[in-house]
Amino acid sequence: MPRYLTMIRIDETDVPEGGPSPELQERMGKLFEEITKAGALVDTAGLAPTSEGARVRWENGSLSVTDGPFTEAKEVIGGYTILQAKDRAEAIEWTKRFLKVHEEYWTITVEVREISEPDFPEAGA
Repeated sequence: MPRYLTMIRIDETDVPEGGPSPELQERMGKLFEEITKAGALVDTAGLAPTSEGARVRWENGSLSVTDGPFTEAKEVIGGYTILQAKDRAEAIEWTKRFLKVHEEYWTITVEVREISEPDFPEAGA
């Protein structure tokens, strides 16, 4: 069964102070419980703010590291979910349900991408 990565994009400057409301956390917990019981939830987590992150870049044979925050980025990845679903439509349906548990004042974009399985030779082969 294919796996899908959902990248939850948010505007860090638009997140309510104190983060998600207790009611939202409760609704999200119930949804994640349902997704888990359905066998579709592989992993999920929120991410620390970009101010606590770093970007590592490889360009023209050189590495560079830039500490956050990343002010040039309007939307940043604020969390992710890995789903195991029968197809893209099912992964999108779970994503829609995830978005609908949020209050109307949230602005969130979720990118749904199928995970390509690597075709590397087996170790020790």
